[in-house]
Amino acid sequence: MDTGLAGSNKEPDAGLLEELADVSRQLETAPAEQILEWAWNRFSDRFTFATAFGPEGMVVLHYLAKVAPSVRVVNIDTGYQFPETLQLRDRVLDRYGIEVELLRPALSVEEYEAANGGPVYSKDPNRCCGERKLAVLYRAASGMLAWASAIRRQQSPDRAVVPIVGWDRKFGLVKVSPLATWTKQQVWKVITDEQIPYNPLHDRGYPSIGCWPCTRSVLPGEDERAGRWSGFEKKECGLHTQG
Repeated sequence: MDTGLAGSNKEPDAGLLEELADVSRQLETAPAEQILEWAWNRFSDRFTFATAFGPEGMVVLHYLAKVAPSVRVVNIDTGYQFPETLQLRDRVLDRYGIEVELLRPALSVEEYEAANGGPVYSKDPNRCCGERKLAVLYRAASGMLAWASAIRRQQSPDRAVVPIVGWDRKFGLVKVSPLATWTKQQVWKVITDEQIPYNPLHDRGYPSIGCWPCTRSVLPGEDERAGRWSGFEKKECGLHTQG
């Protein structure tokens, strides 16, 4: 199946859209492991997974290690990630034998800030995310046919209607979301039961972790994504929105 290069905005044919809709309905209540197995069988080495090593991402990695141990897994290292996040990469390799590929922007943090008169995140976080995260994923997704995400419908309004399998217009890829129907409690039960490694920052009040300048711990009663881009009208980096 030829879906075009990532970010091409090429619309798939009606047959593909019908297939994705049918499969999504069939897999709506399927176990995450079965959903990932379908994706691997359907797209093989042109199926990839981009992760920020959040709790959901670690669960997806746990299942991928069972059904698709040779799948390409990438992490977008913006240069602003927490040390604890990067250390999880080594723990994934030790536990699952999966070497997560680190993808970085063309400019280092020092070069980027020097070229822009200081940190861009403090003035325009949308631009910072676009240039240091989205642009990197566009390049990484080139030549791929499908990618997995670890988002859940309960996380935010932008994610509330995500299908199990659907067409991602932004990247020109099939998007597979095996945990879409899961609750936060389900995620952490699997992590606990299976002793899946996770970011220690979660134990220190960080339910959602991105880049350190734009992430804070949350207060009791706050939404789990309240600590992301605090002070800005922004709750998503842009990977999972269709604007």
